[in-house]
Amino acid sequence: MTNLVKIYAKPKLNSPNMLASWPGISNVSTIAATYLKRKLDFKKLAEVEASHFFDPIGVVVENSVVEAPQFPRSQFYYWKNKSGGSDIILFIGEDQPVAKGYELANCVLDVGLRFQVKRIYTCAAALTRIHHTEEPKVWGVATSQPVAEDLKRYDLVQRGNLHIAGLNGLLLGIAKERDINGVCLLGEVPMYATRIQNPMAALAILKVLTKMLDIEIDTAELAQLARETKEKMKQAAAAAMGEYIDYFTEPIWEYGREEEEEE
Repeated sequence: MTNLVKIYAKPKLNSPNMLASWPGISNVSTIAATYLKRKLDFKKLAEVEASHFFDPIGVVVENSVVEAPQFPRSQFYYWKNKSGGSDIILFIGEDQPVAKGYELANCVLDVGLRFQVKRIYTCAAALTRIHHTEEPKVWGVATSQPVAEDLKRYDLVQRGNLHIAGLNGLLLGIAKERDINGVCLLGEVPMYATRIQNPMAALAILKVLTKMLDIEIDTAELAQLARETKEKMKQAAAAAMGEYIDYFTEPIWEYGREEEEEE
């Protein structure tokens, strides 16, 4: 880890938990993590050496001058709980590497262990047949049966067998390998809207996560964004349905016109 992570601070943290986040389906994880970062007074803790995990495939040119290669940032932050509860380490990765995901996940856990985190949290999207007008539920999975039993206190959906793609899932698998307790919270997302950012699912996750971490944040802004997004999805669905109807139907007075013209 020494060569792969730059440590900017060495705070004494009180029994910290860690939330790790990478972009994923409907950007649920990133929305939740960045909103939490905005609402709490997080300070910079460390940064992963991105050039080890990412290979740039081009460069930006401005005014005919080539810029240096840019890499996705992978940064750690910390927040001290002034009420005396557990502190939080937050990791946000701007992108997922193509080939070194396992190594990056271990690197993230190394930082967590350095600061003696007691539990790792991730979040992701759960693809379901939910309609975009419905309130999304939150699913919960854990790295061990005792932790899974603890999740029952939060009325999470228990779906048994499932697959969590990407580093938001892989991190927990590696945490299990290393005997670190971990939890993934998955917010329900409509199967037909995976390419649309979903603050509704992120909001549902944050409501549960803040209870688990025993903290309070103002979710009014995210709730407003969720309402606006839901309305935009409603309008888009109505427009799509209108186009569908127009394409596959024609007015009664149009029927038979071609036959008449042929006669």
